[in-house]
Amino acid sequence: MHQPTFDNAFLRELPGDPESGPRLRQVHGAAWSRVSPTPVAAPRLLAHSREMAAALGFADSDVRSSQFARVFAGNALLEGMDPFASNYGGHQFGQWAGQLGDGRAISLGETIGADGARWELQLKGAGPTPYSRRADGRAVLRSSIREFLCSEAMHHLGVPTTRALSLVGTGEAVERDMFYDGRPRDEPGAVVCRVSPSFIRFGSFELPASRGDTALLRRLADFTLRRDFPHLRGSGESLYGDWFGEVCERTALLVAHWMRVGFVHGVLNTDNMSILGLTIDYGPYGWIDNHDPDWTPNTTDAHGRRYRFGWQPRVAHWNLSRLAQALAPLFGDAAPLQAGLDRYGAAFVAADRDNVARKFGLAECREGDPALAAQLYELLHAAEADMTIFFRALADLDADEPALGPLRDAFYDQAKLRTHETAFLDWLARYAARLHDDAFTPAQRRARMNAANPCYVPRNWLAQRAIDRAHEGDLEGVNELLEVMRRPYEEQPGREDFAARRPDWARDRAGCSMLSCSS
Repeated sequence: MHQPTFDNAFLRELPGDPESGPRLRQVHGAAWSRVSPTPVAAPRLLAHSREMAAALGFADSDVRSSQFARVFAGNALLEGMDPFASNYGGHQFGQWAGQLGDGRAISLGETIGADGARWELQLKGAGPTPYSRRADGRAVLRSSIREFLCSEAMHHLGVPTTRALSLVGTGEAVERDMFYDGRPRDEPGAVVCRVSPSFIRFGSFELPASRGDTALLRRLADFTLRRDFPHLRGSGESLYGDWFGEVCERTALLVAHWMRVGFVHGVLNTDNMSILGLTIDYGPYGWIDNHDPDWTPNTTDAHGRRYRFGWQPRVAHWNLSRLAQALAPLFGDAAPLQAGLDRYGAAFVAADRDNVARKFGLAECREGDPALAAQLYELLHAAEADMTIFFRALADLDADEPALGPLRDAFYDQAKLRTHETAFLDWLARYAARLHDDAFTPAQRRARMNAANPCYVPRNWLAQRAIDRAHEGDLEGVNELLEVMRRPYEEQPGREDFAARRPDWARDRAGCSMLSCSS
């Protein structure tokens, strides 16, 4: 099997925990703890990303080998792998939670590809670590399928994200109380190999700052700049300020992508925010079906709805403010940090305006266009319309004779559509008039819109359908959905079912409407 080249800079350049092993403990003065994956009974490869395998240098024959499944289940190590769990803290649901760390993620090491790209390989569900608290460090098949599929789907949708290499079944049962109702049950276990240039997150800096460990805070910041932001030049506070500003801008662009495609992260705690501006930690995430800015997929968030779809830009700014607070000891005054937060605001406004131009097929976003877009979103909410289907159909609108005909399939409740039909027709007339101000031909407008508005997204019910089949031993549903999501902006004849409205059976079903963090 292919032997990757490992260069474990995170371990080499940052201080580690003097104790190894999974004993639960508070870890001070260290960025990581050595811990080995716990072997499983019967590792079996269930699915893999051929794109990610190729990027890491694995041939098809490597992937098919029993050794591949053993390595990416945690039963064996390749030469150069040096497993560890990262130490970090975070704000959870707005409250400081103290030390958190990788409770069920174990990094195997950092590989250097033939093209010089650095990838950290991380197993999720590979057993307990010093940061597992009261948990077992394992993951169940249903949540592992969701993470595997969404990681790769987001990449193909053009959304910055961590990746997934493989999904491996463990042959072991994992006990989970999915609904937190005191009735746990055994579920099949699995391990996902997540891949990213870095898994450093906002909480990585918050923890040493909370402990007054400025020396570790500075070492971590310097390391992150050196390894992950080598294009930034300068020194001291000027360099730190440029870095924080770029983190803010990357985060703004990330959230704007989420809003464009209808993704809801579901648990935007600071420990789930990547310093690289990537989507990280796919837990109780969800996809907007009927457009509802107040929807959250997370059962734990059902009351407060802190992480609802429409609040994601606001929450990201709050999280960046917590990062700024953590980095404050590196600065003589707060001005560079405030400048970074201001940069977030400006970058998000610009990205949101770009979303409007591209989603609505406009050459540019002019004055009045954001208001026109906001009016449509209000109508979509009131009439219970599917955001993905509506925008895909909007590309086919005849601007000379605007009508609801091509859009009717996007509505879940025809009675609600009839209630708001006059308002929709009025909006379409104003939109058509705006289109006539541009020089685009209908074909150019359609191409522009279809490049921004996906035909396929990994809706919760589609993932659940694949999960149900997998629980019966049929992995074809997982592979088929992965294949569809490789080309999310292209219409794929014979796969219309993957672009359909949410079926009635999925409206309130667990895994399709709301999800827990229990995985």
